[in-house]
Amino acid sequence: MRPTPDPRTRARATTLLAAAAAAVAARGVFRVCRSRPPGGSARWTRTNHRGEQVSLLLGPAAVAAAAATTAVAPGLDRGERLAGMVAVLGSGAVGLYDDLAGTTTVKGFRGHLRALRRGEVTSGLVKIAGIGASGVLAAAALREGSRAQRTDGARSASGPTALVDTLADGALIAMAANVVNLFDLRPGRALKVVLAHTPALLAAAGPALAAPVGAAAGLVADDLGERGMLGDCGANALGAGIGVAIAARAPRPLRWAALAGLVGLTLAAERVSFTAVIEAHPPLRRLDELGRRKPSR
Repeated sequence: MRPTPDPRTRARATTLLAAAAAAVAARGVFRVCRSRPPGGSARWTRTNHRGEQVSLLLGPAAVAAAAATTAVAPGLDRGERLAGMVAVLGSGAVGLYDDLAGTTTVKGFRGHLRALRRGEVTSGLVKIAGIGASGVLAAAALREGSRAQRTDGARSASGPTALVDTLADGALIAMAANVVNLFDLRPGRALKVVLAHTPALLAAAGPALAAPVGAAAGLVADDLGERGMLGDCGANALGAGIGVAIAARAPRPLRWAALAGLVGLTLAAERVSFTAVIEAHPPLRRLDELGRRKPSR
C-alpha cells in the first residue's frame, strides 16, 4: 500500500508549483509585451543608470503574473486572495502612473510634502496616497474575508483593537511596497530583496509569498541583463505582495516589529543613500553585483 504523503509536503509542493507558474507567467508576459508594446515602444522606454535605453515593461509583467497567480494559487483563504490582488493591482497601478506621467524632480516623502505645502500635488504624492489606500483596503480584506485565524487570535478581535490592527497591517503593506521600491536603483537589486524571502516559501507564509517571489524569479534575468526595469509599478507591486504575506500569517509582535523596521528603513533613506552603503561594504557589494554585467570601461 502506497504511503499517504505528508500534508506539509503536499502544501510545499503546491506552493512551489504556484511560484513556478508565476515565474513562467511573468517571463511570458514580458516577452509578449516587449515584442508588441502597448502604445508603441517609446512610451515604455527609459534611461537607466548607465545612460542606456531599457523597457519599463518588466513592471506590468510583474503585476500581471503576481495578480493572476494570487487569484488561482492553492493554499490561500478568501481574505488572503482578495488582499493580495488588491495590494498588487492597487500599488502597481499607481506605480505605473508615476512611471509614465511622473517626474524625478521631487523625491522622498519630505520632498513631496514640501511640494504639497507649495500647492503642488506631485505624481509621487498620488502614488503614496494610492499605495496607502490599497494597503488599508488589503488589510481590511484580510480581516473581513478570511476564514483562517492568526496564531494570536487577532482576526477575531473587535472594536478599537481591530481598527488598530487593520491600520497597522495596512501601513505594513504600504511600507513594504515602498521599501522594495527604494532598492530599485540598480539592475536586479529590488528583485534580489524579493527573492531573499524564498526560504519562507516552505514555511507558514509560503502560499501568500508564491506570487511575488515567483514573479521575481521569472524576471530577475531580464532585470540583471538590463533588458528591462521594474520601475515603481513592479517594485511597489511585489513589495506590497510581500507585505500581505507578512500581515496575513505572522503573529502580531512580528508584524509590529516588521512595521518598525520598514519605517526605519524609509526614514533612513531620506538621509542615507542605500547605494552608497552597499558599495562601502564588500560583502553587500558582491551580492548586489552578482549576475549583473560589468560596467564598461
